[in-house]
Parts: sequence; structure tokens; C-alpha cells
Amino acid sequence: MTIVSHTMRERIAAQSVMEELVRHQSSVPKRSGVARFFGVSPLGSDSEAWYQGTRGEIAVGAILAKLPPDWSVFHALPIGTKDSDIDHLVVGPGGVFTINTKHHRGKAIWVAQRTFMVNGQKQPHIRNSEFEADRVTKLIRERMPLLKPAQPVIALVDPKQITFKVKPDRVKIIDARDLRRWLMKRPVLLDGVNLDQLVTLIDDPLTWRALEPTRPEALMAKFNAIDRAVRNARARRRLWAALISLGMIAGLIISFPELVNLSMAVVTPLFG
Repeated sequence: MTIVSHTMRERIAAQSVMEELVRHQSSVPKRSGVARFFGVSPLGSDSEAWYQGTRGEIAVGAILAKLPPDWSVFHALPIGTKDSDIDHLVVGPGGVFTINTKHHRGKAIWVAQRTFMVNGQKQPHIRNSEFEADRVTKLIRERMPLLKPAQPVIALVDPKQITFKVKPDRVKIIDARDLRRWLMKRPVLLDGVNLDQLVTLIDDPLTWRALEPTRPEALMAKFNAIDRAVRNARARRRLWAALISLGMIAGLIISFPELVNLSMAVVTPLFG
């Protein structure tokens, strides 16, 4: 039987993608001792995207947690009949905001009206963000018909750069590091009574698609174990890369000692 959570506030940042990551990793064979020694990633081929998505949503969740007390933040809200969810839903004096987190670390973002490109590859982020905001607006207006529409936002985690040729009409695209400041600068749209009513509505599990019961703390512990394994593997790969580089340099010195003498002859006068 499907059971709902007590309140939607209990859901943690990245809960939906974290559940998918843990599910995918449960079928990945354990690494051999040799694989661990050389820093082979513990992630399965289908897990990498879920892992990066989890890290991105956790990062944005930490930023949103710093909003003042008159702002309420909800994470991983299930909507619709399938597995779709709203990464973050923020409610405050400035209105309602659906925040779609995208972890595009070190990648170039190019935007022109309805076109969103990541390293030259077109992505449907703008269309999807508008769709999410429309769904939330429709859902809430069934109980609060005069509410202004939700504002769709795309929060980018650690992009290399964001270039706007033409900014979208509806969707706010922003570096996640600037998200808190931007939200707090929004003009006031909701007063105390309407704000309290809206928060109560969103916090009610009956407003959303029913969920299987979960223990967020247990889920987070599983993610932390995966995260530690990934970071340790990455550190080992970097160590091996450094050792190989040092070995190559040492090999050149042993094989071609005259290069060392030549280098010293050139460099010494510069510091003489």
C-alpha cells in the first residue's frame, strides 16, 4: 500500500535523484582490490548522471537554506502521475519559484530566448522549467485561484561561463551562487495570511503525488558512503597521475642528463 510522508518539509534536497542513484548503485558489482588501489570509479555507467545531479541539488539546497525565516523551501516535490518532481520549490514574500537545478560544472552555457546550449549541445531546460512552473501554478490555483503564477528558475551549479544572446521571457537563468540574493530582491507579492495559507497547502502531502515511506537520514547515509568512495577514487587517480608524471621526468633526467646541464646553463644567469 502506498503511504505518504508526514509533511513535505521532511523531504531533503536531492531526495528523488539520490534514491535513483542508490537504486542504480545497488546493482553495480563491488570493485576488486586492484580496482580500488588504482582509483577506478565505484559508479556504474548509469550512475554518473544521478551522482552529479545529486551533488548539484544538495549544493543548491544549502544555498536556499540560508534564506530568511519568512521564506519556505521544499525539495523533491512529486508531481504528476510518473516519476517527475520539482527540484526545489521556494515560497516567500516575493512569490512562488520552481527551481530546476543543473550541475554543469566547468561547462560553457549559451542562451538565446528559447535556446539553451551546454558546450554547444542543445538542451530542453527552458521548456522543461516552464512546464514545471505551469504544473505547480495549476495545482496551487485549484485551492488559491488568485495566486500569481510560479516563476520558473534554472540554477546553474559551477558553470564555466553563462552567455546570454537574448534572455528568455519567463525563465530566470542564474548562477546558483547568486540565487539567494536574487530571490531576496524580488518585489513583495504575498502578504502574511496568503503566505501562511500557501505554505500550509504545499506542506500537505495530499497536495502531491503519494509516495512510498522513506527515511531521509538512512538515504543520506547511503549517499555519503557512495560520495566518499567516489572522492577517494578520484584522489587515488590524481595521485597516480602525479606519480607517473614524476616518473617520466625522472626517466628523462636519467636518460638525457645533458638536458639538465643545458637547462641549468640557461636558467642560472636569470637568477644570477
